Amino acid sequence: MSLKLKIIQPTRTVIDTECDHVIIPGVAGDFGVSAGHTPFISQLRSGTIVVYYSGKKKGKDNFAIHDGFVTIENDTIRIVCEIIEKNKEIDRSRAEKSKKRAEERMATREGEIDYRRAESSLKRALARIQTLSDH
Repeated sequence: MSLKLKIIQPTRTVIDTECDHVIIPGVAGDFGVSAGHTPFISQLRSGTIVVYYSGKKKGKDNFAIHDGFVTIENDTIRIVCEIIEKNKEIDRSRAEKSKKRAEERMATREGEIDYRRAESSLKRALARIQTLSDH
């Protein structure tokens, strides 16, 4: 049995495909979804989505995702997010520089709002780097 995977941004559907298994970064930790999974809804954190395929498209795809939520019902996974990037779209050098800048801003602790922005930026950079490392 296979799963239907839909990843949606506010302006477009990014992915609409069939797959065998998906690993998703939930706020409580990563979790895997296969056919027959129990229905539920979860908030997502920045991290890597790994999509596994068999048949003609055998292999896997990695995507960096930055927050959002997922619903799982009747072997259909729907992910709604603001930003999702395929590993081939990520620039490692840029992600490493972003990580360094965010760490430097967090170390100065100049203000609560700036700290939170730097923390979000760091999470996004780490998700991008992890996505590149996982493939």
